[in-house]
Amino acid sequence: MNTSTPRSLALYLAMWFATSVGIFVALMEYIFHLKYTIWVPVVVVVFTFMLSFFLFQFAVERFIYRKIKLIYKNIHQLKLKKGQKPKTVDLNTDIISAVNSDVEAWARDQKEEIEYLKNLENYRREFLGNVSHELKTPIFNIQGYIMTLLEGGLEDPNINRTYLERAEKSVERMVNIVEDLEIITQFESGQLILHKEKFDIVELARDTMNSIQYSAEKNNVKLLFKDVYDKPIMVKADKESIQKVLSNLLVNSIKYSKPVGETKVSFYDMDENILVEVTDNGIGIAQEHIPRLFERFYRIDRSRSREIGGTGLGLSIVKHIIEAHNQTINVRSTLGIGTTFGFTLTKAK
Repeated sequence: MNTSTPRSLALYLAMWFATSVGIFVALMEYIFHLKYTIWVPVVVVVFTFMLSFFLFQFAVERFIYRKIKLIYKNIHQLKLKKGQKPKTVDLNTDIISAVNSDVEAWARDQKEEIEYLKNLENYRREFLGNVSHELKTPIFNIQGYIMTLLEGGLEDPNINRTYLERAEKSVERMVNIVEDLEIITQFESGQLILHKEKFDIVELARDTMNSIQYSAEKNNVKLLFKDVYDKPIMVKADKESIQKVLSNLLVNSIKYSKPVGETKVSFYDMDENILVEVTDNGIGIAQEHIPRLFERFYRIDRSRSREIGGTGLGLSIVKHIIEAHNQTINVRSTLGIGTTFGFTLTKAK
């Protein structure tokens, strides 16, 4: 008999007890030669079955409910929010299987939460290490320049101004890191409000390319459009933020270009959205780096990254800006061939 529910278990126990009582009555009749009518044993058995069934059901339900309640108190929040109903237990179902299923689900949730907390702790530890690493270099530089000046360099016209300018550059680097971190924090906390407006993304891209043209020419990189865009492509977004995105991606393509490079900007109509792509023929990115490319301070080649400048937060800011617009950004790259960053913007109606 299936005894997976309290009722079926009580029924089984009541049948067993009533049967035992019936056998006992029959033995008494046989031993003491009692002359009962046929109805007496039947009435005793039926009465015993009914009474014991209700008693067993009450006892079993009370026992199981107390034990199940303790289990649910341990696997669920002990304090419920105001208006929240506690977990109910249906004792007419396969309670053992139901509790087993809930406990397994709770165990999975706990495991996932532990993994999440471990990842969060690793991320926090790595982030703090990266911040200290990025700030350590300019701080030590400033310290060295100031000590040199205090030890007599201040009176030497050949080095005093040079060292002060170098110290100023290190201070500027620290300020840039702090400002970029502040921008990311504002995006993550929702404090930075986007001012969306309609504008021509082609014109914005052209203005951005013109603003960094000198840097591109200095590094022998050509900035151009993939096609002829003689008509405006209107989008609705925060114009200043999107200009920061384009500038970041274009500057990155210049930094990691080949000795003679080329960067193209292209636009594609995707019904409700416009896809913007920035493609270069630079050194490319290994596949194992791509999943972490948008992390704060993540650098593929730390030594080269420090040589070419930057805070290491540019791509993280780019990702936050695009996600704040409820849009997506992706990257595809091949070593030695080049990299393409693509992001979507809402088409202006």
